[in-house]
Amino acid sequence: MPIKNRLAEMHAEITAWRRDIHENPEILYDTHRTSALVAERLKEFGCDEIVTGIGRTGVVGVIKGKTDTKGAVIGLRADMDALPMQEQTGLEYASKTDGAMHACGHDGHTAMVLGAAKYLAETRNFDGIAVVIFQPAEEGGNGAEAMVKDGMMDRFGIQEVYGMHNVPGLPTGQFAIRSGPMLAAADTFDIALEGHGGHAAKPQETIDTTVMASQLIVALQTIVSRNTDPVLQAVVSVTSVETSSNAFNVIPQSARIKGTVRTHSNDMRALIEQRVHEVTQGIAATFGGSAEVTYEHGVPVTSNAEENTEFAAEAARIVGGSCGEAPMVMGGEDFSFMLEARPGAFIILGNGDSAGLHHPEYNFNDEIIPIGCSWFAEMVERRMPAA
Repeated sequence: MPIKNRLAEMHAEITAWRRDIHENPEILYDTHRTSALVAERLKEFGCDEIVTGIGRTGVVGVIKGKTDTKGAVIGLRADMDALPMQEQTGLEYASKTDGAMHACGHDGHTAMVLGAAKYLAETRNFDGIAVVIFQPAEEGGNGAEAMVKDGMMDRFGIQEVYGMHNVPGLPTGQFAIRSGPMLAAADTFDIALEGHGGHAAKPQETIDTTVMASQLIVALQTIVSRNTDPVLQAVVSVTSVETSSNAFNVIPQSARIKGTVRTHSNDMRALIEQRVHEVTQGIAATFGGSAEVTYEHGVPVTSNAEENTEFAAEAARIVGGSCGEAPMVMGGEDFSFMLEARPGAFIILGNGDSAGLHHPEYNFNDEIIPIGCSWFAEMVERRMPAA
């Protein structure tokens, strides 16, 4: 496996960074320690510019190549935040913060882009500018969107942007990618149903929100089965149901249903949003009640540009020997905000036979560190070859 020799030499050092970040997890935008560590490392590497506070706690480093004859600028992104959960790995470097854990491998992603940054700052064997991006709040905070809205792309002249995620179950060090939609848009709905409560022995005097909610849950499932093209993927999941009463002899005045919608195209996304509103109002009217739908757009579809995908796959084949075709999945990823702003690609790297992402026993596989670092470095050196 042609890992860059210098990055192989740095393996232990980068692993130490990763484990330090793992031991000190920070949630959402509260990545103050991690952001400071990243900024300090970038300073030590001799980056030409380091900017903090983009997207609140994001960090950006600029590394200039030996030449810049074409004005090319490539962004390399890592996410820094952890999850609000308790770690159960038993590792000697397990989380020291109660209720916080790096259970998605962002500690590894950050370490790998740091490793690539050190290598690129040492060698500068490229014609253009590499911009390393360290993002907070991927786990539900849309930190990528915050950095884009802060003007990051224009400020640093980023023309293309690339990201990576580790995947448990995929063989250690194996790459996979696909052109077009790869991960789903992730939206949420919160439906408040209002009826007329009363005694459970006199249902004829009520407008029963429990029955209304039950019918609505079933009806919402028909959106995918009867309104969407069956060859396209979509998910409508009701994940929470509650009423205003927990008594056995009360028909509740109100009820609430919450859930998520996952889609792989903007047209499908719009259709399902429309049908959630229509189906909800129809069911509420049928039972004589009323409904209010709060529908919120989360991350958009993560869609890889064709040319950039092929380039990323070629770099993966050089580093890893092969690159498979990644499946389309219904999980969401806020790197999609960066891909909406600039063309680029998102690739996955096998974490081997580990616990799954977001599992309390998950741990990032340190064996893949030099592989991931080499891919990021290869992207820069091949996309902007030295003049």
